[in-house]
Amino acid sequence: MVRALICLELILNSIDLNLVTFSDLFDSRQLKGDIFTIFVIALATDEAAVGLSILSSIHRNTKSTCIN
Repeated sequence: MVRALICLELILNSIDLNLVTFSDLFDSRQLKGDIFTIFVIALATDEAAVGLSILSSIHRNTKSTCIN
């Protein structure tokens, strides 16, 4: 589960990089890509918080973090 969360974070970071790069490349006067990137970062932090709460709930119930 931790690996999946890390992979999802990497994917979201690459999306952020593309949004900022192409927003600056195609329309440098408006900040549409930059503002959308802030929303994607907020989504990533929410996703990490949900993942950590699920992991702590599993640990509390089973005294182990092994999902298998």
